[in-house]
Amino acid sequence: MSVEKMQFQAETKRLLDLVVNSIYTNKEIFLRELISNASDALDKLRIESLTNKELADDLAPEIFIVPDENSKTITISDNGIGMTRDEVINNIGTIAKSGTKDFLDKIRESSNAAAQELIGQFGVGFYSAFIVADKVELLTRKAGENSAVKWTSDGAGEYEIDDCDKDSRGTTVVLHLKPEFCGDDEYNFTDVYQIERLIKKYSDFVRYPIKMNFEVKDKPEDEPQIEIRTVNSMKPLWTRPKSELTREDYDEFFKHQLHEWEAPLEVFHIKAEGTVEYTALLCIPKHAAPDLYYSNYEAGLQLYSRHVFIMDKCKDFLPDYLRFAKGLVDSPDLPLNISREILQQSTEVKVIGKALEKNIIKQLGKMLKDDRDKYEAFWLEFGKSIKFGVYNSMFDTKLKDSLKDLLIFPTSKEKFSTLAEYVARMPDFQKKIYVAAGKDAAAIQQLPQMELLRERGLEVIYLTDPVDEFVIDVLHEYAEKHFQSITREDFELDDAESQKIKEEVAEIAKSHEDLLKDVKEAVGNNVHEVKLTSRLKSGAVCLVTAENSPSLSMEKTFAAMNNPMFKAVQILELNPNHAVFKKLEALHAQDKNSADFKNFCTTLYSLALLIEGVMPDNPADLANKITDLLTK
Repeated sequence: MSVEKMQFQAETKRLLDLVVNSIYTNKEIFLRELISNASDALDKLRIESLTNKELADDLAPEIFIVPDENSKTITISDNGIGMTRDEVINNIGTIAKSGTKDFLDKIRESSNAAAQELIGQFGVGFYSAFIVADKVELLTRKAGENSAVKWTSDGAGEYEIDDCDKDSRGTTVVLHLKPEFCGDDEYNFTDVYQIERLIKKYSDFVRYPIKMNFEVKDKPEDEPQIEIRTVNSMKPLWTRPKSELTREDYDEFFKHQLHEWEAPLEVFHIKAEGTVEYTALLCIPKHAAPDLYYSNYEAGLQLYSRHVFIMDKCKDFLPDYLRFAKGLVDSPDLPLNISREILQQSTEVKVIGKALEKNIIKQLGKMLKDDRDKYEAFWLEFGKSIKFGVYNSMFDTKLKDSLKDLLIFPTSKEKFSTLAEYVARMPDFQKKIYVAAGKDAAAIQQLPQMELLRERGLEVIYLTDPVDEFVIDVLHEYAEKHFQSITREDFELDDAESQKIKEEVAEIAKSHEDLLKDVKEAVGNNVHEVKLTSRLKSGAVCLVTAENSPSLSMEKTFAAMNNPMFKAVQILELNPNHAVFKKLEALHAQDKNSADFKNFCTTLYSLALLIEGVMPDNPADLANKITDLLTK
């Protein structure tokens, strides 16, 4: 087949510029990326050979790196799975196929740290080669195939692909280095000892031997001889004693193993012996993946058995609410030929999974207690996951009890508070835990119901995440104190003064039964009831929901999920001590059937909706009514 010239998509040149000049600030990182690719290729060959015996042979897996000062190149070779012509186009061309424009848009909108997180998502690690090279050649031969393919590009918008000769399977990447990376003391990637240093720094724990040629002399006057050395230790990090490891060791491991772009927030190194023996090396990333809460997110831990890689995304170890955790599990009690179906029924996997879940919960509790700032940083990224765990524990009291003390919420007094901390601050007369839902803290603070609580110095937990109300409903109570929404019909303060005001309002309501009935008739079926309230101070009107009804914010959540069947049972409450109520009384006494009275009632209802962040059905009609009222 003749040489083919193929064009990248229009945005690719811009993307390559970003990769080379903006995203990767560390020039050394290209070597780690290409070694990781080579290691992946060797993993794939080993897995394929388990079921395809024709691929099994006596050729020892290895990665070979040759820096060459004369040709100004560095070559990274492996004898792994290799690629066919189509796979080269699809895999090496990923940069042109995996959402380039979307990637660019996100990069432009992101900070540098966030931009680096996006790299792994879009699979552009191979193209880090262009940080140091002005031309890249790739020669590859698929295991079990006779033909080989050569791919060449200078990263300027197109690449060439052609047939070539290659003696054995695997992939060879040749980087033609830019001048500034061939002689500078800091970045001389033709120097064998500098490359050796980088391998030990970034890839020492790669499980395959990384080999290089070294010139050696027995005597200074002798001609140099070539000696092949294995540069990396190949000893898996997780098999080494914890006492030998530093936090930097763990950080570099996770960067390499999981293709992360920054050190993790927290690491877990767990060794267990007994009924089931295993080692787990887990981490919590600093930032949530952009698609963490989407159904297509691939969660799961890497699975090893006796240090042999089995599976990349094993979902059976951790429950879905801990999907943010990454890492690996290595157990000698799991068979090498294990399949996904066997895993799902494996007692050993269940034992390991329960232990890991318990350990993560315990460590999060310790972080909350000992390092509040770190825990709050964790919460901002992954708090939703813990909430999902509580929500899904509806019929699992033990899990619910283990997670409820990990919950933190913003309140009217604190940036974040645990439920235990809130309860400890409650005055003696307060019998319930007060909560309020809204799109954010500012919206909740503006609720008219909040004024009375502020005046009494009472604290309110803010439920600003759509899942928060569902979590509170599942918990139902904490420390034998029930949760109470301040926007529910049954809300009332427990102190003597509030009870006295409530009784006074009840007396006023008795003498205004006809007025309330006529307001309800004017507003129509939008509300279930109209009543007077003792919960408002300077506010004229508010909407609350019936005790067993979804709240207005829940209704909005269901609507966003295309499930409009769950409707809030709305109750319109009026402040009998407000001037607006006096005006309403006057209009009713003048003519309860008049357009003025009916418009006044429906306008009050629309204003109550706006306070709750709900747009009235007909905003233009509301504007006209307000204009009419202003002119009168």
